[in-house]
Amino acid sequence: MQTRNKVLDDISQLMTNAMGVAQGAKDEAETAMTSMIDRWLADRDFVTREEFDAVRAMAQKAREENEALKARIEALERVET
Repeated sequence: MQTRNKVLDDISQLMTNAMGVAQGAKDEAETAMTSMIDRWLADRDFVTREEFDAVRAMAQKAREENEALKARIEALERVET
């Protein structure tokens, strides 16, 4: 009976080790895929969400400044006439 327990213990240890190797391979594959996607996106010159939001905020500010300048010009033109 002692021999049988040793065999089962060995099989159990082997399975545990195999699961660890499989988990490591999965993690490595995920890392490689993420890296590949990041490189592909970088090659396409896509902008990040942060860059997009920053440019959108700049455009909004410029639009507001243009409206303010337009109102000042109209006020000055009314004074001249």
